Amino acid sequence: MTDSLLRERIEEASRRLMALCENIALVLRGQNDAIEMTVICFLSGGHLLIEDVPGVGKTTLACAFAQSLDLPTRRIQFTSDILPSDILGVNIYDPREARFSFHEGPIFTNILLADEINRAEPRAQSALLEAMFEHQVTVDGVTRDLPSPFMVIATQNPVDFSGTFPLPDSQLDRFLFCISLGYPSEDAERELLQKNVAKVSPKPVFDAKTLAGVMALLDEIHVSDEIIDDILKIVHATRSDARILQGASTRTMLDLRRAACARALLHRREFVLPDDVRVLAPSAIAHRIRLAPRASCDPLDVIEEIVGRIFV
Repeated sequence: MTDSLLRERIEEASRRLMALCENIALVLRGQNDAIEMTVICFLSGGHLLIEDVPGVGKTTLACAFAQSLDLPTRRIQFTSDILPSDILGVNIYDPREARFSFHEGPIFTNILLADEINRAEPRAQSALLEAMFEHQVTVDGVTRDLPSPFMVIATQNPVDFSGTFPLPDSQLDRFLFCISLGYPSEDAERELLQKNVAKVSPKPVFDAKTLAGVMALLDEIHVSDEIIDDILKIVHATRSDARILQGASTRTMLDLRRAACARALLHRREFVLPDDVRVLAPSAIAHRIRLAPRASCDPLDVIEEIVGRIFV
């Protein structure tokens, strides 16, 4: 691909992605950063975890994003009594044909909204592990592929809320980003009250064919050796910091690199800048580390300090 053609395709892809962000913003006001992170996560082929208190727009963001894409979407409301078969599907015996037939669960879709995922018990949470990494599920010894693309957008309440079960480290590591929305600004909340934005339903602005072409452009984004070194420095710093008991994984480095390419594409660049890594690193790493028992700090603060030390 020639340089001029690549720049032209990147310009067109960026224009469409910005339109996608604006479409979501029609419903979710005052959360532009969270919307951009969601789009970057999808482009990277990753999964998104949204953690915050109830009522600030976690599910609204997930639903608005899904509605903006012309892709099949399913939603699961996780509860304490949900079973793995409720997610993956189950084999049911048909007496007329004298055989078992497989009935697909809601996981067989392109975008899966897992609402309040940490209200489910660990055995139900573990049903997503194979799907989130290998994009396949195994039921009764038979492996079935999931549709492509496949993305899990999960919401969860803070772990100190009653009736919640903390996600295991192996599952947290499968989420590319963990973000928090926080409360909207006063102006955004006033606009919500005045215009009753809650009744707005975004229309699809992307189809499957266009999405595939945009996602293929990530392989054309240039990542310099200096950027690779920066990513290595950040991840290795998490493994040597005395406050961190368990550092970031190798998967973290690969995810962060691809996410940086997605952010460059979103901002109409054919190359990654250090700022792409600096902005994305906290959301990509903080939920994947485990602090030492004596550490009296927040994982996000630790990662931001490490990133700030590297990107002086």
